[in-house]
Amino acid sequence: MSEIIRCGWCGTDPLYVKYHDEEWGKPVYDDQTLFEFLILEGAQAGLSWMTILKRRAGYKAAFADFDVQKVAAFSAADEERLMNDSGIIRNRLKVKAAITNARLFIEIQKEFGSFSDFIWGFIPGKKPIVNIVKSLSDVPARTEISDAISKDMKKRGFKFFGTTICYAHMQATGMVNDHIIGCISK
Repeated sequence: MSEIIRCGWCGTDPLYVKYHDEEWGKPVYDDQTLFEFLILEGAQAGLSWMTILKRRAGYKAAFADFDVQKVAAFSAADEERLMNDSGIIRNRLKVKAAITNARLFIEIQKEFGSFSDFIWGFIPGKKPIVNIVKSLSDVPARTEISDAISKDMKKRGFKFFGTTICYAHMQATGMVNDHIIGCISK
């Protein structure tokens, strides 16, 4: 019986393994899921991804099941509610950014028809980039494409979406596949 190979970053924690096996690197074209990862990746800035995964259900509840229209309509009272919600990271800048980013996300939907069309439009042929990854050290923290997406989104006013966060978003939503060679999820 051969050994199951996974990317080393996911370790053995069941939550991380499930995320690795079922989501990371799988192409996402659905705007609601892309918005979910936009919120989660922004919340992750400066923290571990595991910290956010453990709070994912809290984020889903706090951010109206990641309904972009509802989040975009959040008021100052909602912001205060979020600041008192122990199920999420209570960082005022990140909370404000999530609400602002929701409004900007809708503007992109109006301009491009969907956020998916916008963000995947940076990828040649709108097909996932499958990288040859022998070890974790082969995985970049950013690329020219993540630089371009981040620059465009920052110009539009998005917060907490620098090139490194953008690249993590690209990995999470399968715009790039950085699973190591031999990984069961490759």
